[in-house]
Amino acid sequence: MATEVNFYHLTRSSLEDALPRLLLKTLQAGERAVVMLGSPERVDAINTHLWTFDHDSFLPHGAARDGEAERQPVWLTHLDENPNGAAFLFLADRARSGRVAGYKRCFELFDGRDDTAVAESRERWKAYRAAGHTVAYWQQGAAGGWEKKG
Repeated sequence: MATEVNFYHLTRSSLEDALPRLLLKTLQAGERAVVMLGSPERVDAINTHLWTFDHDSFLPHGAARDGEAERQPVWLTHLDENPNGAAFLFLADRARSGRVAGYKRCFELFDGRDDTAVAESRERWKAYRAAGHTVAYWQQGAAGGWEKKG
């Protein structure tokens, strides 16, 4: 089965700004998510951030230090794992997964101000297409919203 892979080119906001909104939409759609980050330190930082990003929102999530992965609708990790049975995979901080085909959707979030991250994203785009996945490219517009480009 082909996975729908969406590239999100961050040009106006940081991962810390964009990720919570995408995760809230994921939960509103009734889906679970794994967020794979580049290091254990980034997992800790994003875990803390998701508790405090908006005082009017609650985004249930957890990571290894919280335990009970199977009960977490959003699981943060630096490992290529899916302990909460998620259908959506978010890759950030240049993290890579060898299990993309096991998800319904994959979200590749990359910093448009990082030339290396942009170049790596282009290579991953080619690899996903070659593997038979459906790919789409979204870029932040002037107002910060997402515009589908390809």
